[in-house]
Amino acid sequence: MTIDTTAVGTTLRPVDMLVERGRLRLFCTAIGETDPVYTDVSAARAAGHRDLPVPPTFLCAVQHERDDPFDWLRAIGGDLERVLHGEQSFTYHAMAYAGDHLTMSSTITDIYQRKGGALTFIVRDAAIRRGAEAVADLRDVVIVRGDAA
Repeated sequence: MTIDTTAVGTTLRPVDMLVERGRLRLFCTAIGETDPVYTDVSAARAAGHRDLPVPPTFLCAVQHERDDPFDWLRAIGGDLERVLHGEQSFTYHAMAYAGDHLTMSSTITDIYQRKGGALTFIVRDAAIRRGAEAVADLRDVVIVRGDAA
């Protein structure tokens, strides 16, 4: 399967998420987070937060808030059965909380190959905002294994 390298520069449809307390608690359970600041509103407020704070890596979940979270990948020739998660990074600008409405805008910023074309790397950069306020910038790298991999 060949990845369409002309997709570099493609801006993906923005994604919206209302951050709900229940989802934050479930996420904390899934990752083994036990600090009550992330799961108990009283503990969060006692620590100076206005509500449950969003755990740092939760923001990657915003991109999955669409009917088909991987439509962009299939549109450029990616096969989900051949995909690996390569890298994820975050740059934080503001704390996000339960009750926030967040919007993620992302762009495919690079596509390159390694191992003689056996591995294709797709880089996406995203910005998460709460209204006009920048919350975080994210970068993720998806690796698609070719037939020779």
